[in-house]
Amino acid sequence: MTLKICLAGAIGWAGSELARGIAGADDLDLVAAVARRHAGQKLGDVLGENALDAPIFASTGEALARPCDVFVEYTKPDSAKANILAALAQGAHVVVGTSGLTDADYAQIDAAARERQRGVLACGNFALTAVLLIKFAEMAAKLIPQWELIDYASAGKPDAPSGTVRELATRLGKVRQPLLEVPLEQTVGVRETRGGTLSGSQVHALRLPGFVIGVEAIFGMPDQTLSLRHNAGSSAKPYVGGALLAIRKVSGLVGLHRGLDAVLEL
Repeated sequence: MTLKICLAGAIGWAGSELARGIAGADDLDLVAAVARRHAGQKLGDVLGENALDAPIFASTGEALARPCDVFVEYTKPDSAKANILAALAQGAHVVVGTSGLTDADYAQIDAAARERQRGVLACGNFALTAVLLIKFAEMAAKLIPQWELIDYASAGKPDAPSGTVRELATRLGKVRQPLLEVPLEQTVGVRETRGGTLSGSQVHALRLPGFVIGVEAIFGMPDQTLSLRHNAGSSAKPYVGGALLAIRKVSGLVGLHRGLDAVLEL
Protein backbone atom coordinates (compact mmCIF):
# COMPACT_ATOMS: atom_id res chain seq x y z
CA MET A 1 0.00 0.00 0.00
CA THR A 2 1.31 3.44 -0.95
CA LEU A 3 0.88 6.18 1.64
CA LYS A 4 -0.14 9.61 0.39
CA ILE A 5 1.86 12.38 2.08
CA CYS A 6 1.29 16.11 2.48
CA LEU A 7 4.42 18.00 3.57
CA ALA A 8 4.25 21.47 5.13
CA GLY A 9 7.57 23.30 5.03
CA ALA A 10 8.65 21.37 1.96
CA ILE A 11 11.38 23.75 0.82
CA GLY A 12 12.94 24.39 4.22
CA TRP A 13 16.26 23.04 5.44
CA ALA A 14 14.82 19.82 6.87
CA GLY A 15 11.65 19.63 4.80
CA SER A 16 13.42 19.73 1.44
CA GLU A 17 15.74 16.87 2.42
CA LEU A 18 12.76 14.85 3.61
CA ALA A 19 10.94 15.53 0.32
CA ARG A 20 13.91 14.04 -1.55
CA GLY A 21 13.79 11.05 0.77
CA ILE A 22 10.10 10.54 0.04
CA ALA A 23 10.85 10.76 -3.69
CA GLY A 24 13.18 7.79 -3.34
CA ALA A 25 10.69 5.64 -1.42
CA ASP A 26 8.53 3.18 -3.40
CA ASP A 27 5.83 3.04 -0.72
CA LEU A 28 5.35 6.81 -0.27
CA ASP A 29 3.74 9.35 -2.59
CA LEU A 30 4.09 13.08 -1.93
CA VAL A 31 0.78 14.46 -3.20
CA ALA A 32 0.90 18.03 -1.86
CA ALA A 33 3.38 20.50 -0.40
CA VAL A 34 3.02 23.76 1.51
CA ALA A 35 5.43 26.63 0.87
CA ARG A 36 3.83 30.06 0.61
CA ARG A 37 6.49 31.80 -1.49
CA HIS A 38 6.46 29.08 -4.15
CA ALA A 39 2.71 28.47 -4.36
CA GLY A 40 1.54 27.41 -7.79
CA GLN A 41 4.79 25.70 -8.75
CA LYS A 42 5.74 22.04 -8.80
CA LEU A 43 7.95 20.97 -5.91
CA GLY A 44 10.33 19.16 -8.23
CA ASP A 45 10.97 22.35 -10.20
CA VAL A 46 11.88 24.23 -7.02
CA LEU A 47 14.10 21.50 -5.55
CA GLY A 48 15.57 20.23 -8.79
CA GLU A 49 14.17 16.76 -8.18
CA ASN A 50 12.30 15.39 -11.21
CA ALA A 51 10.63 12.63 -9.20
CA LEU A 52 8.66 15.19 -7.18
CA ASP A 53 5.63 16.39 -9.14
CA ALA A 54 3.56 17.46 -6.12
CA PRO A 55 1.93 20.88 -6.45
CA ILE A 56 2.88 23.57 -3.93
CA PHE A 57 0.09 25.38 -2.09
CA ALA A 58 0.19 28.63 -0.14
CA SER A 59 -1.67 27.27 2.88
CA THR A 60 -2.26 24.02 4.71
CA GLY A 61 -5.99 24.34 4.13
CA GLU A 62 -5.51 24.38 0.36
CA ALA A 63 -3.04 21.49 0.45
CA LEU A 64 -5.35 19.34 2.58
CA ALA A 65 -8.04 19.60 -0.09
CA ARG A 66 -6.01 16.82 -1.73
CA PRO A 67 -6.64 13.71 0.42
CA CYS A 68 -3.59 12.38 2.25
CA ASP A 69 -2.88 9.61 4.74
CA VAL A 70 -0.13 11.41 6.65
CA PHE A 71 0.47 15.12 7.12
CA VAL A 72 4.04 16.11 7.99
CA GLU A 73 4.49 19.40 9.89
CA TYR A 74 7.86 21.05 9.29
CA THR A 75 7.08 24.79 9.44
CA LYS A 76 7.32 27.21 12.38
CA PRO A 77 5.97 27.21 15.95
CA ASP A 78 3.49 30.03 15.32
CA SER A 79 1.67 28.06 12.61
CA ALA A 80 2.39 24.45 13.59
CA LYS A 81 -0.50 23.84 16.01
CA ALA A 82 -3.12 25.21 13.63
CA ASN A 83 -1.69 23.09 10.82
CA ILE A 84 -1.75 19.93 12.94
CA LEU A 85 -5.31 20.49 14.12
CA ALA A 86 -6.44 21.17 10.54
CA ALA A 87 -4.84 17.93 9.35
CA LEU A 88 -6.50 15.94 12.13
CA ALA A 89 -9.84 17.50 11.26
CA GLN A 90 -9.37 16.20 7.71
CA GLY A 91 -8.73 12.69 9.00
CA ALA A 92 -4.96 12.51 8.46
CA HIS A 93 -2.37 11.10 10.82
CA VAL A 94 0.36 13.60 11.68
CA VAL A 95 4.14 13.56 12.06
CA VAL A 96 5.56 16.66 13.76
CA GLY A 97 9.13 17.84 13.22
CA THR A 98 8.56 21.48 14.15
CA SER A 99 10.04 22.63 17.46
CA GLY A 100 8.66 25.21 19.87
CA LEU A 101 5.28 23.70 20.74
CA THR A 102 4.45 23.72 24.45
CA ASP A 103 3.06 20.99 26.67
CA ALA A 104 -0.28 22.85 26.61
CA ASP A 105 -0.23 22.78 22.81
CA TYR A 106 0.45 19.06 22.83
CA ALA A 107 -2.37 18.44 25.31
CA GLN A 108 -4.81 20.12 22.92
CA ILE A 109 -3.40 18.15 19.98
CA ASP A 110 -3.67 14.88 21.92
CA ALA A 111 -7.34 15.54 22.68
CA ALA A 112 -8.09 16.28 19.03
CA ALA A 113 -6.20 13.19 17.85
CA ARG A 114 -8.03 10.90 20.25
CA GLU A 115 -11.38 12.37 19.26
CA ARG A 116 -10.58 11.56 15.63
CA GLN A 117 -8.88 8.24 16.47
CA ARG A 118 -5.74 9.38 14.68
CA GLY A 119 -2.08 9.19 15.60
CA VAL A 120 0.31 12.10 16.11
CA LEU A 121 4.02 11.35 16.44
CA ALA A 122 5.93 14.44 17.59
CA CYS A 123 9.71 14.17 17.46
CA GLY A 124 11.96 16.90 18.77
CA ASN A 125 14.70 15.25 16.77
CA PHE A 126 14.59 12.44 14.21
CA ALA A 127 18.33 11.68 14.41
CA LEU A 128 19.13 8.28 15.91
CA THR A 129 21.84 9.69 18.19
CA ALA A 130 19.36 12.18 19.68
CA VAL A 131 16.80 9.42 20.23
CA LEU A 132 19.40 7.33 22.01
CA LEU A 133 20.50 10.29 24.16
CA ILE A 134 16.96 10.70 25.46
CA LYS A 135 16.66 6.98 26.24
CA PHE A 136 20.06 6.92 27.98
CA ALA A 137 19.17 10.04 29.96
CA GLU A 138 15.95 8.43 31.18
CA MET A 139 17.99 5.46 32.36
CA ALA A 140 20.45 7.74 34.15
CA ALA A 141 17.70 9.75 35.85
CA LYS A 142 16.42 6.60 37.53
CA LEU A 143 19.75 6.28 39.36
CA ILE A 144 21.15 9.83 39.57
CA PRO A 145 18.97 12.46 41.28
CA GLN A 146 20.66 15.65 39.99
CA TRP A 147 21.05 16.94 36.43
CA GLU A 148 20.89 20.03 34.25
CA LEU A 149 20.46 20.46 30.50
CA ILE A 150 22.30 22.57 27.94
CA ASP A 151 20.62 23.50 24.67
CA TYR A 152 22.98 24.35 21.79
CA ALA A 153 21.76 26.03 18.58
CA SER A 154 22.73 28.54 15.94
CA ALA A 155 22.57 32.26 16.67
CA GLY A 156 19.52 32.67 14.46
CA LYS A 157 17.30 30.03 16.05
CA PRO A 158 14.39 32.01 17.54
CA ASP A 159 12.79 29.40 19.79
CA ALA A 160 14.35 28.39 23.07
CA PRO A 161 14.66 25.75 24.20
CA SER A 162 14.70 23.56 21.11
CA GLY A 163 12.15 20.83 20.51
CA THR A 164 14.78 18.24 21.36
CA VAL A 165 15.39 19.77 24.78
CA ARG A 166 11.66 20.24 25.42
CA GLU A 167 11.12 16.56 24.71
CA LEU A 168 14.09 15.55 26.87
CA ALA A 169 12.98 17.68 29.82
CA THR A 170 9.42 16.36 29.60
CA ARG A 171 10.61 12.78 29.54
CA LEU A 172 13.01 13.27 32.45
CA GLY A 173 10.27 14.99 34.45
CA LYS A 174 8.18 11.84 34.17
CA VAL A 175 11.03 9.78 35.63
CA ARG A 176 11.49 12.04 38.65
CA GLN A 177 12.02 15.66 39.63
CA PRO A 178 15.71 16.54 39.90
CA LEU A 179 17.12 17.57 43.25
CA LEU A 180 18.22 21.17 43.75
CA GLU A 181 20.42 21.49 46.84
CA VAL A 182 20.04 25.28 46.74
CA PRO A 183 16.45 26.27 45.82
CA LEU A 184 16.31 28.85 43.02
CA GLU A 185 14.74 31.48 45.26
CA GLN A 186 17.78 31.22 47.55
CA THR A 187 20.24 31.94 44.74
CA VAL A 188 22.72 34.63 45.76
CA GLY A 189 23.53 37.00 42.91
CA VAL A 190 21.80 36.89 39.51
CA ARG A 191 19.11 34.22 39.68
CA GLU A 192 18.68 34.14 35.87
CA THR A 193 22.13 32.60 35.49
CA ARG A 194 20.67 29.38 36.89
CA GLY A 195 18.72 29.00 33.63
CA GLY A 196 15.05 28.38 33.01
CA THR A 197 12.99 25.59 34.58
CA LEU A 198 11.24 23.18 32.23
CA SER A 199 9.38 20.17 33.62
CA GLY A 200 11.59 20.48 36.71
CA SER A 201 14.93 20.54 34.85
CA GLN A 202 17.21 23.57 34.72
CA VAL A 203 17.84 24.42 31.06
CA HIS A 204 20.58 26.69 29.72
CA ALA A 205 20.05 27.71 26.08
CA LEU A 206 23.06 28.84 24.04
CA ARG A 207 22.49 30.61 20.71
CA LEU A 208 25.83 31.16 18.99
CA PRO A 209 27.39 30.91 15.52
CA GLY A 210 29.13 27.60 15.02
CA PHE A 211 26.38 25.48 16.54
CA VAL A 212 23.59 23.86 14.52
CA ILE A 213 21.57 21.69 16.91
CA GLY A 214 22.88 20.05 20.05
CA VAL A 215 21.83 18.96 23.51
CA GLU A 216 23.77 17.91 26.57
CA ALA A 217 22.45 16.28 29.73
CA ILE A 218 24.86 16.49 32.65
CA PHE A 219 24.23 14.28 35.67
CA GLY A 220 26.10 14.71 38.94
CA MET A 221 26.81 12.60 42.00
CA PRO A 222 29.47 13.10 44.70
CA ASP A 223 32.91 12.90 43.05
CA GLN A 224 31.53 11.88 39.65
CA THR A 225 29.60 13.27 36.68
CA LEU A 226 28.03 11.77 33.58
CA SER A 227 27.70 13.84 30.38
CA LEU A 228 25.49 12.72 27.49
CA ARG A 229 25.74 14.90 24.38
CA HIS A 230 24.27 14.88 20.87
CA ASN A 231 25.63 17.20 18.16
CA ALA A 232 24.27 17.67 14.65
CA GLY A 233 26.16 19.02 11.66
CA SER A 234 24.99 21.33 8.91
CA SER A 235 23.25 18.64 6.83
CA ALA A 236 19.64 17.60 7.35
CA LYS A 237 20.32 14.09 6.05
CA PRO A 238 20.58 12.48 9.53
CA TYR A 239 16.90 13.30 10.12
CA VAL A 240 15.50 11.72 6.95
CA GLY A 241 15.62 8.05 7.95
CA GLY A 242 13.87 8.70 11.26
CA ALA A 243 11.22 10.90 9.64
CA LEU A 244 10.46 8.26 7.00
CA LEU A 245 10.11 5.66 9.75
CA ALA A 246 7.72 7.96 11.63
CA ILE A 247 5.62 8.46 8.49
CA ARG A 248 5.34 4.70 7.97
CA LYS A 249 4.49 3.93 11.62
CA VAL A 250 2.24 6.80 12.75
CA SER A 251 -0.95 5.22 11.41
CA GLY A 252 -0.55 2.47 14.02
CA LEU A 253 -0.91 5.00 16.85
CA VAL A 254 -3.87 6.74 18.45
CA GLY A 255 -3.39 10.06 20.22
CA LEU A 256 -0.18 11.99 20.76
CA HIS A 257 3.12 10.19 21.20
CA ARG A 258 6.38 12.02 21.93
CA GLY A 259 9.69 10.78 20.56
CA LEU A 260 10.74 8.49 17.74
CA ASP A 261 11.36 5.69 20.23
CA ALA A 262 7.58 5.32 20.46
CA VAL A 263 7.82 3.31 17.24
CA LEU A 264 11.27 1.79 17.81
CA GLU A 265 12.11 -1.41 19.67
CA LEU A 266 14.48 0.02 22.25
